[in-house]
Amino acid sequence: MPLTASNYFRGAVFGFAAVSIWASWSVITRLAVTTSLNSSDIAVLRFGIAGIILSPVLLRRGLALDRLRWLGLAGLIAGFGAPYALVAAEGLRFAPAYDGGALNPAVMPLFVALITAIALQERLSIPRKLGLSLILLGALIIIGWHAKGWGTTWNTRRFGDALFLCAAFLTACGTVIMRQAKLDPLHAAALVSVGSLVTYLPVYLVFLGTHLSEIPLAVITFQAIFQGVIVTIVSLVLYGRAVALLGASGGAAFGALVPALTALLAIPLLAEWPSETDWVAMVLTSTGVYLASAGPRPNWKRRESSVMRMHRSRITTDVHPE
Repeated sequence: MPLTASNYFRGAVFGFAAVSIWASWSVITRLAVTTSLNSSDIAVLRFGIAGIILSPVLLRRGLALDRLRWLGLAGLIAGFGAPYALVAAEGLRFAPAYDGGALNPAVMPLFVALITAIALQERLSIPRKLGLSLILLGALIIIGWHAKGWGTTWNTRRFGDALFLCAAFLTACGTVIMRQAKLDPLHAAALVSVGSLVTYLPVYLVFLGTHLSEIPLAVITFQAIFQGVIVTIVSLVLYGRAVALLGASGGAAFGALVPALTALLAIPLLAEWPSETDWVAMVLTSTGVYLASAGPRPNWKRRESSVMRMHRSRITTDVHPE
C-alpha cells in the first residue's frame, strides 16, 4: 500500500512524540538522580508500575520460553529492564543529559551491528557502514575531545559516559534477543516489566525499602507516572503506530532525533549548554543513526523516471490529440 501524505504526516507525529519521550527521559531522570531520587528508585518506580499494568499481557501471552529459553529471557530483562535502568540512571548522576542522549540510544545500533556481524555473520550495506562509522566518530568526540574543557571533573564525566556505553550494550543484546525470538514490542515490554518487578522489587525492599518514604509524594507520583506509564508504555504505543504507518526503517529513523532533542530539553530544564564540539558530535551521531536505521532517502532515479514519463505523455497527447 503506497504511503500517502496524510499517513506520512500522522506517522511523523507519532514518531516525533515517541522520540520526544525518549529524549526527555535522560533530562528528567538526571534531574531526579541529582536532587532527590537515586538510580534504584528510578528502576523500581519504572518497572513496579509498568509491571503491574502489563501483567495481564504476560498472563495472556506467556513467557515465550519456547523461543527465548531461560537464558534469553534473562538477557531480555537485563537489556531493557531493571539492570539497564540502573546503569543508565547512574550514568546520569555523573555526566550531562546530552551525553546520555548521544551515547546511550545512539550508540546502541553500533553494538547491535557488531553483535550480529560476529555472532550471526550479518552483512552490512554501505549506508549502514557509513552510519555506524559516523556514530563511532561522534562517540569518540564526546568521550575524548571535550576532556580539556572539563578539567578535574573529566574523570567523573568519563565514568558516566562509560556507564552510558554499558547501557547501550545491554540494550543491544536485548534487541538482538528480541529480534531472534520474533517478539512483538508489547509482549517484550510485558516480559521485561513483570520480570523486573518480580526479580528486582524484593531486592529493593530489603536494602532500600524505606527510602521512598523520605521523598515528597508529589515527586514520587510524577516519576511513577512518567517512568512507569509514559516512558515504558505510552512511548511504545506511539512508536508502534509510527512503524505501522511508515514501516520499520521509516519509524526507526526518528531515533536520530534523540541526541539533539535531549540537548535542547536539557538547556531549559537543567541549564546544561553543550559546547560547539558537543553539537558537532551530536550531529554526527544523529546522522549516523539515521543512516544505520535505513531511514528513507530520496529515490532520485524513480522521481526522474516519473517526471520523464509525464513529459512523454504530454508530448504524445500534443501530437495525437484525442
